[in-house]
Amino acid sequence: MFADRAEIYIRSGKGGDGHVSFRREIYVPAGGPDGGDGGNGGDLIFEVDEGLNTLADFRYTRKYKAGDGENGGKRRCHGKDGEDLIVKVPAGTVIKDKESGKVIADMSNSNKREVILKGGRGGKGNQHYATPTMQAPVYAQPGQKAHELTVILELKVIADVGLVGFPNVGKSTFLSRVTNARPKIGNYHFTTTTPNLGVVDLEGGDGFVIADIPGLIEGASEGLGLGHEFLRHIERTKVIIHLVDAASTEGRDPIEDIHMINAELTAYNAELANRPQVIAANKTDVMYEDDEEEVIQKLKDTFETEGIKVFSISAVSGKGIKELLYHVKGMLDNLDQAPIVFEREFFSEDLAKSDEPYSVWKEEDHLFAVEGPRIERMLGYTNLDSEKGFEFFQRFLRENNILDELEALGIEEGDTVRMYGLQFDYYK
Repeated sequence: MFADRAEIYIRSGKGGDGHVSFRREIYVPAGGPDGGDGGNGGDLIFEVDEGLNTLADFRYTRKYKAGDGENGGKRRCHGKDGEDLIVKVPAGTVIKDKESGKVIADMSNSNKREVILKGGRGGKGNQHYATPTMQAPVYAQPGQKAHELTVILELKVIADVGLVGFPNVGKSTFLSRVTNARPKIGNYHFTTTTPNLGVVDLEGGDGFVIADIPGLIEGASEGLGLGHEFLRHIERTKVIIHLVDAASTEGRDPIEDIHMINAELTAYNAELANRPQVIAANKTDVMYEDDEEEVIQKLKDTFETEGIKVFSISAVSGKGIKELLYHVKGMLDNLDQAPIVFEREFFSEDLAKSDEPYSVWKEEDHLFAVEGPRIERMLGYTNLDSEKGFEFFQRFLRENNILDELEALGIEEGDTVRMYGLQFDYYK
């Protein structure tokens, strides 16, 4: 069965604890502290696998945990870092936080690999805490806790054009004629239960990717039938082709069908109904010429006044299809060429609104520290190696007045700010 939604639990690795020990050698009776640092916990990473096209594997494995870091040892032995865990997903997978429903990452286009949860940092051994007045520290830093989330994975296919219509209007036949896709074709309802993708090649120009979205039914936007699963796949498309049965071979009214589908699109996501559209009136090969002209004219009178072009086609004979495809290509060329990507929403709001405590203090000249559950949680969720992650980190500090508190303590440009083993230079 095709699977395009899954719920899983993910956890990064816990950082290993720092060790407390002292040198005890025959010729060093009063050796100093030599406790080693704990290893870092493994990261939880999502990576696109081009060989996957469903989320079916997540139906059987629902918990994913990266390796924990080992504790430090005596004689300054550093604990082994925990192993990263890479979770493979198909291109087009959107990762959402279950609790808030907000987007964590969109694994599409250039985003092929992303650290979703950073592993906990290893704690420092007692060797780091020796001072002239405390030469035998009996404490070490514990490893940072693991970070965990329950997430929803949603697969939204990546296509330029979405082909929609009620069951049995000829979408699979149309797709098989205009692309290299070979969907199953039959004269029964819900022939297609999985989205089919195909590439349209046009002479004298670039082609485009088209997705045959399985047949919709009334109430799809409310989840009836497989409504939500099907509508989800149209969210990335830039142009929508309505395929209707102009011959009314099953007694359906093509005008009413288009209104009904647009109502379902609006109910699911109002933005979808505003995407550029074109109507393909199919099955004209089984109509008398006078009947065809009458139906097509009614469609044009109803929809072309709204800017929606109507084409008379036959997916069986190929009539009118070339004109339709070149029109659609022209529509795409006049639209923004940037791919539709679901922007990250989770960190910027949820962490900024956190009421967890934090502390800011001056450790010594030119060195300041910021710590607390909120800071630790923010660092664990944020990939500081990426430009977007670092921008969020700076915005987080500003929105939570942490920068104001540092300035109140007298911080100056070039001073150092320490946060859980990380150090940053301060600049306005």
